[in-house]
Amino acid sequence: MTTNKLLTLVLLRQAPRILLGMKKRGFGAGRWNGFGGKVEPGETIKAAARRELLEESCVVCDDLKEVGLLKFEFKDEPQILEVHVFTSDNFEGEPKETEEMRPKWFDEKSIPFEQMWPDDIFWFPLLLGGKSFSGYFWFEGLNDIVKYNLEEVERIESSTS
Repeated sequence: MTTNKLLTLVLLRQAPRILLGMKKRGFGAGRWNGFGGKVEPGETIKAAARRELLEESCVVCDDLKEVGLLKFEFKDEPQILEVHVFTSDNFEGEPKETEEMRPKWFDEKSIPFEQMWPDDIFWFPLLLGGKSFSGYFWFEGLNDIVKYNLEEVERIESSTS
């Protein structure tokens, strides 16, 4: 039986820059990524995104816009990761390194895709272009995408945010 695990991902922008964090431990360690994590019981998805952003980068953001819904399935894993992607250019505080993440601003033309999750190169152009998107990625291991589907959508249909 397959179950969904709700997760969040926040990408802060100050065009032409985007804030990424080097994951220092746990799932995805050694990769640049946005900030986020799991939704706790009784917590809304947006509240989880705000909490995870604060915990991982010391930045406060009350102006999050949900722009993407990505589902990830890994071969031989019974759980689908349902990742709600948020962005904002309006936040408070200066990003600081935490136990889990080391934040760094990147020029949007120099995003280090070779040090990120392999799916990012597919959906980042939609994010950077101000589009909303929905996608599904099926992985074999942590580096090989076997198949995927990605589409631009009018808006994110999310009954749980």
